[in-house]
Amino acid sequence: MIKVGIVGGTGYTGVELLRLLAQHPQVKLKAITSRGEAGSAVADMFPSLRGRVSLDFVAPDATSLNGCDLVFFATPNGIAMGQARALLEAGVRVIDLAADFRIKDVTEWEKWYGMKHAAPELIAETVYGLPESNREEIRSARLVANPGCYPTAVQLGFLPLVEAGLVDTDNLIADAKSGVSGAGRKTEVHTLFSEASDNFKAYGVAGHRHLPEIRQGLSIAADKPISLTFVPHLTPMIRGIHATLYARISREADFQAVYETRYKNEPFVDVLPFASHPETRSVRAANTCRIALHRPQGGNILVVLSVIDNLVKGAAGQAVQNMNIMFGIDECAGLTQIPVLP
Repeated sequence: MIKVGIVGGTGYTGVELLRLLAQHPQVKLKAITSRGEAGSAVADMFPSLRGRVSLDFVAPDATSLNGCDLVFFATPNGIAMGQARALLEAGVRVIDLAADFRIKDVTEWEKWYGMKHAAPELIAETVYGLPESNREEIRSARLVANPGCYPTAVQLGFLPLVEAGLVDTDNLIADAKSGVSGAGRKTEVHTLFSEASDNFKAYGVAGHRHLPEIRQGLSIAADKPISLTFVPHLTPMIRGIHATLYARISREADFQAVYETRYKNEPFVDVLPFASHPETRSVRAANTCRIALHRPQGGNILVVLSVIDNLVKGAAGQAVQNMNIMFGIDECAGLTQIPVLP
């Protein structure tokens, strides 16, 4: 059994991680930390876990995670970078669901996240946890940076085209929409029901924190710098991301075959028939990315539709997928849930 600790188990990604790990056949939960909820039962805060998780929340400084095989950080940005080093030195492997280790350029990270990085020496060894790109590196990693939700949907949508050199990488466009849970489990005016319901808006148009992460991943895939316009939107739903991606064709190919070949052995990427329209509800609560290609009017623009559940393939599910790879067990263990409909 893999002995697992979770730092920060009270947010949406934290409870999603608990939901998945509680039914994982090879995981034993050892500790779930929360400074604000220490001493209270996890199942009291999250009744959905009643009968499945019997632990209480513990204060971070009142328990030792050194006896764990793996620790997940489901915390705000800036927490993992202050605690990861001590865990790694104790032989504990770490998966960070926040952004502390995602960007290789420390100066770039500090610019976008507005704080000094506390562990820049760890960034060089960090493996970016997109299994469809870095599976072999993830296997032996001590520290994995779990990708963001938008970056997962956008990169999986663009990767086959960029890797094969089939599109103009100077003019990529990602128009992405997310459910409100992507903002986290905190009180903010823009996520109140009266504000988010019956409404639709763009945000971060001038620059969103996920832009450098996406740009970094696609540049590695293209083996050259790429240019990307990325515009996120907030939609009045709880879960889901729908990314509509636009790329100008530079070289003709059987694009459907390119995608089907690229992802034929990927258990969590589903390439739909050409001109399909994947829906966010088709992946709700599942660790699945569904992708469909379109070529409007037979022109020179390829449109890629990519949908994921932002809390699963965009966060906790992908983290569990990474854990499975790191410990050499079935990559699909604990992740075979069928999407929830309606």
